[in-house]
Amino acid sequence: MRGEHFIPFRKTDIVAMCAEESGDRDAFLGFASMLSSVLHHRFHERIEALKDAYHPFNPEADTRTVKPLTDDERAAARQRLEAELAALAKAANYIEGDAAEIDRAFTEHSLLKVRLTANLDAVDRLMFFRRGERTVTREIPFLFGFRKRTVTLIEYARVLVYATFKDASHFEGTDVDRLPFRPGSTIIKLFQNVPRDDLEMVFPNVQVRMRRIDKWLIGVPALVSGIFMIATKLITSFGLLLLLVAFWFGLRREPVPIDQTSLLSLGIGLAAIGAYLVRQISNFKNRKILFMKALSENLYFRNLDNDAGVFHHLLDAAEEAEVSEAVLAYHFLRKSPDPLVVAGLDRQIEQWFSARWDAQVDFEVEDGLRKLRQLGLVSEDPEGRLTAISLTEARMRLGKVFSEVAEVHLPAQRTGQAVLQ
Repeated sequence: MRGEHFIPFRKTDIVAMCAEESGDRDAFLGFASMLSSVLHHRFHERIEALKDAYHPFNPEADTRTVKPLTDDERAAARQRLEAELAALAKAANYIEGDAAEIDRAFTEHSLLKVRLTANLDAVDRLMFFRRGERTVTREIPFLFGFRKRTVTLIEYARVLVYATFKDASHFEGTDVDRLPFRPGSTIIKLFQNVPRDDLEMVFPNVQVRMRRIDKWLIGVPALVSGIFMIATKLITSFGLLLLLVAFWFGLRREPVPIDQTSLLSLGIGLAAIGAYLVRQISNFKNRKILFMKALSENLYFRNLDNDAGVFHHLLDAAEEAEVSEAVLAYHFLRKSPDPLVVAGLDRQIEQWFSARWDAQVDFEVEDGLRKLRQLGLVSEDPEGRLTAISLTEARMRLGKVFSEVAEVHLPAQRTGQAVLQ
């Protein structure tokens, strides 16, 4: 699907695909391994920055804060967190969602046949990202579960949700202890296989509401059974009650004779009406509980990770995407008999995915080339034509970069080991 940069293959598979076409498989695998190692170290620095920025807002943190942040420092940390998270999601080929998608989710439903509302007034900042849009078919029950039908729907393989709640001053007069979140905290959640039209179920503060058809399914039988009960069992008690009400309000002048039998009949009637109302309220609550159970089960099996753990999922996905894009760009430049312009390289890779692997990919060619340029693995003439350097030279340059990276990290590791000893 055009506009989706996600590559639906693992990094290992991409490397293997390219290595089989390269003519010197072992040398190419060695090159890809070195490239992966260099990029891995760069992503390690990003994850540490993200963890530091998120710590002041983490609702599940079990470590103490040495120095509380000022309001300005807290605001700066939050901006840094949002920027780092958005950049990492983009590197992992996630697409940021917009308000139109949220509005559509609250008006349309695919699998989860319940009406959901979200109290977003408590949310100060909401972002969501999606990846892996695909068309799937599902069987869903209808006619009260007696039949099944096949529906076609659009589903997102991954959905990332970021929400920051307003601080305590916004909840003045509210029992903060009963809130399902901590004021001023930030939650980050990652879900899988989310139908596009049921996207609202992954948002914070979602509540189940009765649909109109559900109200009819409860209300109509309750009304019919109530009329039947009054007409067949409570007509005497109900008539006596009407006479008493009319007398109390001055609509009847003659007093209503009440004896022990009448009082007993009236008590039985009122008890029956009370029991009937309790039963109908229970039916309403039970149906709502069933809907909440359906929502909870959906979220339980779709939830992949929460809060700081999401960073590691994103990091792994971003690293896989970055390595895959760089390997593909280098491989197609290297095997081309003539230099390629950017558009030509992009077109060749997309056609390769389509013709050989039956996959529609909008390849992020600039991302792949950016890494190759930074590492000096391609050359470019004044007319913008690109050529990959030889495999031998590429491995030598990557080896040099990796040695420089190792020299930066090893002293810190040795210092840490000395402290432990």
